[in-house]
Amino acid sequence: MWIKICGTTNVDDALLAVASGADAVGFVFAPSSRQVMAQQVAEITPRLPAEIEKIGVFTTQDAKEILGAVTLAGLTGVQLHGDFNPTLIAALKDGTRGRLRVLQVVSFAREGGSEAERQFEVTLRNVFVDGKVDAVLLDTAKSGISGGTGLTFNWPRAAEIIRRVWPRESHCRLIVAGGLRPENVTAAIAQLHPWGVDVVSGVEASPGAKDSARVRDFIDAARRS
Repeated sequence: MWIKICGTTNVDDALLAVASGADAVGFVFAPSSRQVMAQQVAEITPRLPAEIEKIGVFTTQDAKEILGAVTLAGLTGVQLHGDFNPTLIAALKDGTRGRLRVLQVVSFAREGGSEAERQFEVTLRNVFVDGKVDAVLLDTAKSGISGGTGLTFNWPRAAEIIRRVWPRESHCRLIVAGGLRPENVTAAIAQLHPWGVDVVSGVEASPGAKDSARVRDFIDAARRS
């Protein structure tokens, strides 16, 4: 199970994630209470083991801006929120000679009913047809906000749609986020069978500050699953 501890704002929390067994550390470059600048992250990433993935979270559609942050901050991957943009993904892949892991967020709405579910399915199919995304990260959308809500989505319904549309031959991985915490990550894994999980608020003492016990408990629960 691949595990990312996201919303990291300082070196101590990054090292805590590594020591607790995380595979990746995430940094939010998008507007947020956990937002960091590339120069801040550039002071953290050299302190981390080479095998730990360093993922930047972006909402911008500007490939030049993202690639600049990737280079300065020493990132190994990006997590893209917003509409699926094949042109952007191709530019990121080309700009790093294919070395950058690209995670595309696809949100499952807590409201919106069948139309929201239809859009979720359409987006998934488009991602698979394009074939350049390394992983789909499922998150929760609510009131127009895509991701970062700290809320769970309808896991059983999402699982039905995923089983119907996910190509057997796809290299794309499934990562689950959205309101995960030590107390529910086992249930999420049991229902969605992801390759990886991603957590932010579920392991925090306050926005941008990790709770060491909850980080360890989350990783232990995910590993046991």
